[in-house]
Amino acid sequence: MKADLTLRDGSAANGQMRYCYVAADGTESPTLRLQPGDLLILHLKNGLTELATSQPPAHAHQHAAAGTNSTTDPCQRGSMTPFATNLHFHGLAIPPVCHQDDVLKTTINPSDAPFEYRIRIPMNQPPGLYWYHPHIHGFTNPQVLGGASGALLIEGIERANPEVTGLPERVFVIRDQDLLNPDAQPVQTDSMPPALVLRDAEGDILNTGTGGGKPAKDLSINFVPVPYPNYLPAKIEIRPQEKQLWCVLNASAITYLDLQMLVENKPQMLGVVSLDGVPINDSGTAGHQIIWQGHILLPPAARVGFIVKGPSAGTAASLITRTVDTGPVGENDPTRPLATIVAVPNAPEPSVQLAINPAPLPRANSAWLGDVKPARTRRLYFSEKPHDPQNPNSRTDFYITVEGQEPKLFDPNDTAPNIIVPQGDVEDWIIENRTRELHAFHIHQIHFMLEEWNGVPLDEPFLRDTINVAYWDGTSPQFPSVKLRMDFRDPQIVGTFLYHCHLLEHEDGGMMGVIQVVPRPAAKP
Repeated sequence: MKADLTLRDGSAANGQMRYCYVAADGTESPTLRLQPGDLLILHLKNGLTELATSQPPAHAHQHAAAGTNSTTDPCQRGSMTPFATNLHFHGLAIPPVCHQDDVLKTTINPSDAPFEYRIRIPMNQPPGLYWYHPHIHGFTNPQVLGGASGALLIEGIERANPEVTGLPERVFVIRDQDLLNPDAQPVQTDSMPPALVLRDAEGDILNTGTGGGKPAKDLSINFVPVPYPNYLPAKIEIRPQEKQLWCVLNASAITYLDLQMLVENKPQMLGVVSLDGVPINDSGTAGHQIIWQGHILLPPAARVGFIVKGPSAGTAASLITRTVDTGPVGENDPTRPLATIVAVPNAPEPSVQLAINPAPLPRANSAWLGDVKPARTRRLYFSEKPHDPQNPNSRTDFYITVEGQEPKLFDPNDTAPNIIVPQGDVEDWIIENRTRELHAFHIHQIHFMLEEWNGVPLDEPFLRDTINVAYWDGTSPQFPSVKLRMDFRDPQIVGTFLYHCHLLEHEDGGMMGVIQVVPRPAAKP
């Protein structure tokens, strides 16, 4: 597959910066559809203008833009500036090298010729929803918040799960953006009274704890905005009682989603078939082909594929996001609608319909991750502190630290690894949250399995690449934590890459670390 994309920017009527990938035919942020084994040749042109440099974001630390290497080779430049860009192919198990998925040194400037990415989709890449977005440290948040993101779908989910064969498939990308009406007061309803609105040092709105109030960010669904305070929803048409597979990406920079479908204000069950691009029956466990849930929590960067059933004609139905308690100092993510679901007999048929009699996926050659004994256990923790403790309006510095090391902000000029792992190993990572707000842990190149939540063992044989970590209440002697089984067996991932919080303000603010997967030594004869 060949694709030509240009990253463009512009200023909206209210002064907000907007970013978008535009294909050669004018399509905005196209969904890239690929099969395992396909070669993707993508030419990315940086079309950013001086508009992008007009107002550096709050988290653009001085060291983040310090790389002013004048080299003409984008693979070695490493200059993290507001007019630079690159691409991260989120969730794909591809090499972390230039022209594939390197974001530590690869930076593309507006003066550069279109930059070529050449990516071979692994034959064993699970079918499901992935995505692409820029990853320039210090400036990832404004670019993604401005709309720079797109879906990438590895086809063949029907080969993994016969429950979805023949279903129409739809892709929904939910993004956040700065409030269109920041000075508006919340609209009062009987169920959700307006609440006191406070702001943190970065200007975001603190969690009100009420389920209502002013959100930190507006949301959009497939670029249709649903702005505060009236939340005029988008419209999704579906044929009455029709079953469809919906693939939903939370491409928000900082906003948590808790998706729910309501029919006559009653929650409907949603049939989850994949998480973060991986079918939930990837482990081969019988009886786990569909998980029926009344709502689905999606931290920033997470994806889900689920079966929905259209309502009866003339029935009131909607897709909403429920309140997410992000913690006392987290952003306010209140309940709000995303789309009205309209059941009409002549609803347009989705352009993609899954195969009816697909060949099943071949069985995995390697042992299931949950059955592999880990080589070692590591502990990491999230923490944060004011940049200037004497100034209450100082920005926040964010850290993710390997226990035993000194906390330090991520510095793109210092890419010495915090963690070194031999390729082929499996590890357990315990990640604590020592802060009063939620964090979303993400690691490049690999997926992991959630083993424990706050020390309680779980039976969830599913793979993820992003996981929420609960916030600390400020008094408990134990910090909230997750225990993850990390998979470093794939030889494709040898190299240096990143792990971080996927709330992009936190990532840009320093909450990122470097991991190096080194080749396993050859066995002695």
